[in-house]
Amino acid sequence: MNILVTGAAGFIGMHVAQRLLGRGDRVVGLDNLNEYYDVNLKLSRLALLEKDPGFSFVRLDLADRAGMERLFREHRFDRVVHLAAQAGVRYSLINPHAYIDSNLVGTFHLLEGCRTSGVGHVVYASTSSVYGANTNMPFTPHKPADHPISLYAATKKANEMMAHSYSMLHRLPTTGLRFFTVYGPYGRPDMALFQFTRNILEGKPIDVFNYGQHRRDFTYIDDIAAGVVSALDRVAGPDPAWDSANPDPARSSAPYRLYNIGNSRPVELMRYIEVLENHLGRKAEKNLLPMQAGDVPDTFADVEDLVAEVGYRPATPVEVGVVRFVDWYLDYHGIRLDRGT
Repeated sequence: MNILVTGAAGFIGMHVAQRLLGRGDRVVGLDNLNEYYDVNLKLSRLALLEKDPGFSFVRLDLADRAGMERLFREHRFDRVVHLAAQAGVRYSLINPHAYIDSNLVGTFHLLEGCRTSGVGHVVYASTSSVYGANTNMPFTPHKPADHPISLYAATKKANEMMAHSYSMLHRLPTTGLRFFTVYGPYGRPDMALFQFTRNILEGKPIDVFNYGQHRRDFTYIDDIAAGVVSALDRVAGPDPAWDSANPDPARSSAPYRLYNIGNSRPVELMRYIEVLENHLGRKAEKNLLPMQAGDVPDTFADVEDLVAEVGYRPATPVEVGVVRFVDWYLDYHGIRLDRGT
């Protein structure tokens, strides 16, 4: 197939594109290469993808209406994986306009392009952050998630609603995936594991919010990429049993699906840090801080639907995934670690 992957220079986008290329699909990767974090890391991801002749790159901002219209005129995409977004809960407190431009305006342009060009299926990224103030766990997409506590989460919830409207009005099949704390090689520098590793190696303290009492459904990138591709292959369809008098938010009479994609095994943050310390052979100096605005204390994904309907099988525990990340980090930065010191 000919597949558009937005955010291809991003963490999840690169791994999804690699998996698609590996099975013989052609991939057009879109990214604006913004400076939210180190562009060199994004260029390194692209360099890996560009080794495959089936990959081509388009530098474009989703908010560029004319550019997006031109993209869909010039290419005939069978399916689309929409991963490009302005990410980060904390950054949304500093630069909220970026979230409106990318996550709302950009997603609208993407959906319009899919509608006008007859794309067969759109899989798009949502987030566990949409559960917001909800403390009823495990989180399930079958119950309302109407109390986001960050603008980032609000824009992602809006993306789900926008997708449903296109599924209903235009019969565009859409599948939303609510990601739960993804980590692994080539991860984002603003994520905890990247920051913790860097600071421990540099002898600096690490900031541990909520005094380390978080639990997170840490999910390894290979499991995520496999789940995204499997979801792409299962085209969303209407649910004939959907009841308008008792509406299920994860289903519809339109070709629409909404799933959690996580490890479904929450891990205490202090355990996560302990695994990191053990592999580095160094103890972290912890700066214990209260919970940040817009953050939630725990996440726990109910992924039974994705397992049953898509064949998703998360298989990587943090004891394996963290080690793989650290080994990548050391190699990427050319660090030789004497774990005996």
